[in-house]
Amino acid sequence: MNNLVKVALLLVGFGNVGQRFVTLLEESRAALTALGIEPVIVGVLTKRHGGVLDEAGLDTTRLAQLVAGGGAIGSASVPSALEWFARLRSQGIEARVLVETTTLDIRSGEPAISHVRAGFSGGAHVITANKGPAAFAHRALAAEAAAAGVEFLFEGAVMDGIPIFNLVRETLPAVDIRGFRGVVNSTTNVILTALERGEPFGPTLAAMQAAGVAEADPSLDVDGWDAAAKAAALANVLLGANTTPLRVAREGVSEATGERARRARAEGRRLKLVASGTGRGTNARVGVALQVLPLDDPLAILDGQANALELDTWPTGRIVITQRDGGLEKTAYALLADLVAVCQRARKRQP
Repeated sequence: MNNLVKVALLLVGFGNVGQRFVTLLEESRAALTALGIEPVIVGVLTKRHGGVLDEAGLDTTRLAQLVAGGGAIGSASVPSALEWFARLRSQGIEARVLVETTTLDIRSGEPAISHVRAGFSGGAHVITANKGPAAFAHRALAAEAAAAGVEFLFEGAVMDGIPIFNLVRETLPAVDIRGFRGVVNSTTNVILTALERGEPFGPTLAAMQAAGVAEADPSLDVDGWDAAAKAAALANVLLGANTTPLRVAREGVSEATGERARRARAEGRRLKLVASGTGRGTNARVGVALQVLPLDDPLAILDGQANALELDTWPTGRIVITQRDGGLEKTAYALLADLVAVCQRARKRQP
């Protein structure tokens, strides 16, 4: 393709999602080339394994092997993404997109928020799969991105690669989003499915952790924090709220939830952990709660890792989007889709 454009990427965080993203880039190389995009990873910065730069592009397969073995990938002397951008510029490297995949801190949304701002300061577009920035600081970050003339996208923050934010942004112009509700945490849905069958809580959670689906700190899932962060992000973006997960009314699941799940099933209904939001702006009400749903409810049919979100809209009515299975490649795809969107928007702005 004659107008193939190289896009330099700086990765902040290189865990499971970051590593799956770089392999997906290779697997999607032909499709990206057809779109005129040639991604080149020029830097990787991690908290535990150090960081490395190479203007010509990094061998991410080798880096992944080093990380898997617990080894360092490079120098540990650059402590922040902001300083990393300064170092990139000093070497004449123009990183156009920062890809942020660090671990969520449910108390503050950091360090992801600072990484996003470092990207803006470095003149880079930012894409992230981290819930923190949208859940804690969406309004401020969106304004800062606009002022800097860069993009800030985060499709992977909720429901992996299913296009929730993109659906509204790109395909529902002038639609009023009046509310949402959904099953948005895979771990608790698997647990509830198991509990209603009489299976024990502990081993089910352990199996989810072993599969890499549940968080290493299970309280983020079972105490409803992950769902609260996603609900806050949805409310901030879709309802114009300015909330945080700490202000979201929250309920979780435990061994004791099993009796409620089995009773609901015996009555021809199902117990689900539902994230919801209604109202607009400062009047938005956001919560995560166990709800008993009739079997014909689109959220009641969800088994295992399936998720779904229902949008209450005007004038298009209720729209339901469902993800029947999860996986790292779905979240990685959200990053890839955001990368394509960034490149396409940048191309449209060119004279």
